[in-house]
Amino acid sequence: MLSPARRLCRALAIAALLLAIAAVISLWAGEIRISLAELRSDPNIRALFFRLRLPRVVMAALIGASLASVGTVLQALFRNPLAEPFTLGVSGGGALGAAVAIALGWGTRVSGVPLIFVTSFLGALSAVALVYRMARSGATVLPGALLLAGIVLNLIAGAGIIIMQYLVDPSRALQILRWTIGSLDTIGFDLIWRMLVFLVPCWFALLCYSRDLHLIAVDDETAASLGVNVHRCERAIYALSSVIVGVTVAVGGTIGFVGLIVPHAVRLVFGEDVRIVLPCSFVVGAAFLMLADAVARTALGSGELPAGAVTALLGGPAFLWLLRRHQRYSSM
Repeated sequence: MLSPARRLCRALAIAALLLAIAAVISLWAGEIRISLAELRSDPNIRALFFRLRLPRVVMAALIGASLASVGTVLQALFRNPLAEPFTLGVSGGGALGAAVAIALGWGTRVSGVPLIFVTSFLGALSAVALVYRMARSGATVLPGALLLAGIVLNLIAGAGIIIMQYLVDPSRALQILRWTIGSLDTIGFDLIWRMLVFLVPCWFALLCYSRDLHLIAVDDETAASLGVNVHRCERAIYALSSVIVGVTVAVGGTIGFVGLIVPHAVRLVFGEDVRIVLPCSFVVGAAFLMLADAVARTALGSGELPAGAVTALLGGPAFLWLLRRHQRYSSM
């Protein structure tokens, strides 16, 4: 029987191999295929690779890792296999906040932080607080109410975004539309460096809470008896998840179901231990969204699909299957 540390190392090695394969495929895929010879000799190809292709792949990795990590911690915290940023309304709240900033033309910065990040974060934080408050009955979080509240909140946020698209000028309406369908377009690494300022501390903090989440995933009483401050952990997870989702939504739009598919795939392969699932979901989430974006860039040949559409096509059936499976186990 392997120790948890050795199991984690083995799982991370397998996940890292998958990430390396995904990176190679994603960097190679596209309307223009790039060879090593062209990369060395052609300045235009080098500009395409280092200014467009490589930043986009890195952006996909950051957003995929972030969403998969948040999905893992939310599933452990709520003890619900269907919880993830999209189904719980967190992405919808963040998108609504970002859409408000776009509609009002708030392109300024507050203490160096783009205002659109601030409004997206506030929207995500409000969504987390509202869904949790509606689903909690005493000390118990009702799984059905949790999902229903998240779905309704997503519908309300979607309606608000549509109304804003009708009220603003066409250029801003198009910008809002691009955000809502999820886009990974970026030029250079400037935006990526700004994202990392917020994301890296949050990633590290989530990993530090993996032991507590592993115990909370059993039940609150067991976690509390083993020294976990459950309420403090909950508040920290809410805040960290809101920051991460707020940043990813502000940059990439509502890319759904990454936080649903990836943690379950990792659990099927490596088991239920959150201390292993969380770091592995981080790595596999990056690989998953890189591959989804590669499909989005190549599926139409000369055109391009939104990455959010590809993840939704994959995640929708997976969500229905998990919902059916969860209902069958609940009735036993």
